[in-house]
Amino acid sequence: MTVKILTLRTEAEAILLSGLLDQAGIPHMLKSFHDTAYDGMWQTQTSWGTLWADEENRETITKLYREMSPPGTEYEET
Repeated sequence: MTVKILTLRTEAEAILLSGLLDQAGIPHMLKSFHDTAYDGMWQTQTSWGTLWADEENRETITKLYREMSPPGTEYEET
């Protein structure tokens, strides 16, 4: 079952993590918070979007995210 795994802060972070997941063969989907009505203003003030994947891959995904992030980076796991 596909569930929301992480909230991502930036587009660069989303692209990097997506690439790592592709290399690992983990199916996933990125969902941007971009809203054309506000020309993306909401997106830049809060966070970029979310990463969705199968629950069974949660541990691997969060591990990859922690490894790619600078030390001390806090993340929102959902």
